[in-house]
Amino acid sequence: MEPLTPVEARVVGCLVEKQRTVPDTYPLTLNALVSACNQTSNRDPILHLQDGDVVRAIDSLKARGMARIVHPATGSRVTKYRHVLDEALGLDDGPLAVLTVLFLRGSQTAAELRSRTERLCAFDDLDAVEAALTELAGRDEPLVQRLERRPGEREARWTQLLSPTSESVSGGVTVTRTEKHDDPGMEERVTALEAEVAELRSVLDRLKPLLD
Repeated sequence: MEPLTPVEARVVGCLVEKQRTVPDTYPLTLNALVSACNQTSNRDPILHLQDGDVVRAIDSLKARGMARIVHPATGSRVTKYRHVLDEALGLDDGPLAVLTVLFLRGSQTAAELRSRTERLCAFDDLDAVEAALTELAGRDEPLVQRLERRPGEREARWTQLLSPTSESVSGGVTVTRTEKHDDPGMEERVTALEAEVAELRSVLDRLKPLLD
């Protein structure tokens, strides 16, 4: 499968995210889609895309069967956009949610993915996230890959394989990394806390039948 550009991955990821989190305003107008792509929260890296960047990405995604243009109805002047990524790749809700968050936030642990996919798909426990990752990794053309654990990390991270890394973004697109250089330990502490919260939720899920 021909890889997506980082901008295409950001655009289609945003369309999936907004379909699940703000269905009343979906499909998205161009302005809404550009704003979603350029969010400073829940994004890594932070991009600064222009309208033209997003339109070109939509045209490419449409040609590949991953996005559709919703032409204005009678009395409306606004063109809108929606994804069909689930249809194009044959993905159920769980794997689609995992892939989307990997598009939007880069490589992550299974515990981080469980925490960050809550608004897209409610996984019962960490095992369900691992099952979705295994499904994506076990396809004839794998869509995700488990990375080797780096020194000092408690858990292995997963990355998506559909798009090059964010460092390869080019063509005039401005990229801002989210790391805070004035506090280099902050990201690690947040990651550890998210993992611990996910683990506690998993324990509570197992204890719930005993407490009812």
